[in-house]
Amino acid sequence: MIRILCYLSVLGFVSAISLEAQEKPIYPKTYVFIDPDETDDDFAYQGEYAGQVEGESTGLQVIARGGGAFEARLLTGGLPGEGWDGSQQWRMNGKRKGDTLKFTREAYLDRGDTKEKTTLTYVVDGETAKVLSKEGKTLGTLKKVIRKSPTLGYPAPWGAVTLFDGDDLYQFKDGRISPEGLLEEGSKMRDVFLKDYYQDFILHLEFRLPYKPYATGQDRGNSGCYLQQRYEVQILDSFGLDPEFNYCGALYRYKAPDVNMCLPPLQWQTYEIEFKAARFDKAGKKTKNAVITVWHNGVKIHDHFELERKTGAGKQESPEHYVTKFQDHGNPVRFRNMWIIDLNRPIPAPAAHPGFEPWSPEQVVSQN
Repeated sequence: MIRILCYLSVLGFVSAISLEAQEKPIYPKTYVFIDPDETDDDFAYQGEYAGQVEGESTGLQVIARGGGAFEARLLTGGLPGEGWDGSQQWRMNGKRKGDTLKFTREAYLDRGDTKEKTTLTYVVDGETAKVLSKEGKTLGTLKKVIRKSPTLGYPAPWGAVTLFDGDDLYQFKDGRISPEGLLEEGSKMRDVFLKDYYQDFILHLEFRLPYKPYATGQDRGNSGCYLQQRYEVQILDSFGLDPEFNYCGALYRYKAPDVNMCLPPLQWQTYEIEFKAARFDKAGKKTKNAVITVWHNGVKIHDHFELERKTGAGKQESPEHYVTKFQDHGNPVRFRNMWIIDLNRPIPAPAAHPGFEPWSPEQVVSQN
């Protein structure tokens, strides 16, 4: 009898520990992953899916919201930058049960001269998303796609200054290199500054956002590229969201990107930023606005936009020179392959350097 009571006591103690572990609260700020090989069970389902549904190109973006909860964005015509024209879209919420994630929505299907109202179910298994009618008929299958920027890994062209290639921080003030050879953000709440000042330039950088499924808004992988510390191009996990003036690719709290080209977290992404600084006369009066063009993952999201003022928390415009910085906002964002072309420095003629070709982001996109 004593032995049985001891056994039951131990069992109850173990059960209590197990229950306590299950009920342990999750804190969005600390539930974060920076390694694609070490994530939670929901990560495999998040991402982009594309294909045909009854002969129509369709894109689906699946966003993990933590604890098996998901949001989906359905796009007619394809994915952003690849067929979707920015018009028709639907939002759906779903829950993962075991190995299956389901979304449903009401829809109208063309049936000759009439439209038939029905309920569509999207069954996602991490590799495909099958679209089923209410009778269970398969209307189409969307396959998971992992898109890569056409400028990803593009080497510094002739005439460019290599800012960071994983070897050293010579071009920076502050900053740390991770064991993987990446420029770290989010470790000591300290911004990283370029040492040299550039007035007019083309900047290429590659960044990777952390996976923070429970986080929302500005806590979801926040950083930023502050051109001359005045104009911020926002860096944030805004995958699957509508463009906003404080989301990824935005000129922070000033102008939303023309299209949200943010890829899922833990995928490498690119910015190409062409910037021409504001001009001032001898009295310090501004005579010309700064102008910026931005490509996000190879797609132009700001086209020669005039900046009439600083953005967000940037420094006020003035003739004073400030170097560009990369913001530390407490999130483990990583950078690599960063280089800059100084547009104010004469570049030697091609004839003097065989193999040199004039560079522009459009040319890089077309070559890849």
